[in-house]
Amino acid sequence: MKQTRAFIPTLKEVPGDAQIVSHQLLLRAGLIRQVAAGIYTFLPLGKRVLEKIETIVREEHAAIDCVEMFMPVLHPKELWDQSGRWDVYGDELMRMKDRHGRDFAMGPTHEEVVTTVAKEYLNSYKKLPLSVYQIQTKFRDEQRPRFGLMRGREFIMKDAYSFHATDECLDEAYNGFVKAYNNIYARCGLDFRMIEADNGQMGGSGSAEFMAIADVGEDTIVYNEEGTFASNIEVHDLQVGDPSPDGVGVVKHAKGIELGHVFKLGTKYSESMGGFFLDENGEQKPYIMGCYGIGVSRIMMAALEQRNDENGIVWSKSLAPFDLHVIPVDVNNTEQLAAAEQVYADMKAAGFDVLIDDRDERAGVKFKDADLIGLPIRLTIGKGITEGMVEFKNRQTGESQDVALADLKDFVQAQYDALT
Repeated sequence: MKQTRAFIPTLKEVPGDAQIVSHQLLLRAGLIRQVAAGIYTFLPLGKRVLEKIETIVREEHAAIDCVEMFMPVLHPKELWDQSGRWDVYGDELMRMKDRHGRDFAMGPTHEEVVTTVAKEYLNSYKKLPLSVYQIQTKFRDEQRPRFGLMRGREFIMKDAYSFHATDECLDEAYNGFVKAYNNIYARCGLDFRMIEADNGQMGGSGSAEFMAIADVGEDTIVYNEEGTFASNIEVHDLQVGDPSPDGVGVVKHAKGIELGHVFKLGTKYSESMGGFFLDENGEQKPYIMGCYGIGVSRIMMAALEQRNDENGIVWSKSLAPFDLHVIPVDVNNTEQLAAAEQVYADMKAAGFDVLIDDRDERAGVKFKDADLIGLPIRLTIGKGITEGMVEFKNRQTGESQDVALADLKDFVQAQYDALT
């Protein structure tokens, strides 16, 4: 991709309303732009990162036989009346009326819709279990949208739902989703913890949260370093230094950003909304449900909170919008431009996703933008090209060296394979 065509509007100054690092970098590196409080446009770089996250999510859900679907944003009030949540969900539920005066909600979550869809099909134990998911925009009327993508009024979420005949079957699926979630966050390069959690409005018999460790997190994690105990402080109100509930050492506190939540819903929604099946004895029973959510856009902001330095973003190779950044120092120098275009073509042919900075800008501007955008590898074609040399820079380590043009392809491949 040529940078002159890529629409990457970087900013030199930190926007005044951006209070945390991830929000600042998302704006300065040209990944997002605010439309209204808590509502953002994802620009091309941001969209590419979202697609990387969504690909990882899809691959890990396919591995546990969870199939993708897509449900509507608008939910008729009648569905939420059946579940009893229209009046109890609170002011965060975005509500609207159509031209006929009928009430609708703009979905913050989809238990009501998926239960209504599933009950038309899941009428026999022979059709169970079933797991489905979607990746979709959700809406919550936050009183105080803040911190960029952490707490918005419109956000991108993956929500999955499973349906079962027995509690044992639900437990098996729940454990499968836990494994998938651990794989997703690890593949995204995040430092995270799975912790005990409160079910809240969702109901059900058990739940766990996945938290990215970050000082700006809104949740407090209670954990011990020696054992395996980790919990939201809302579940275990323990102070620093208190004995750990698992009997191993004492607890500490850390801040976390909630990335995802898994719930054992039980029969709360199937019973209230008429979701029944016939078991092997012909007896009618409500199916047992699980619910599993991931904040897709939150993963992006959590990654930036954890992976940055004084110069900008330091992407993991799994989430970087491009693999390589090719920079001809002087596009008006025929030899440099020709060599850069050849390197660009060769690297694309080798399977890399490449951004070439073909802008007629000063070298300092290009290098500052490159560090800000934070692609894993930078290849600079400058005066050294007269001797057949290209400057290689590893964004993750900051190390750079000159590499012979003839050896560049193999060198870049080996260095890229070693990246995290």
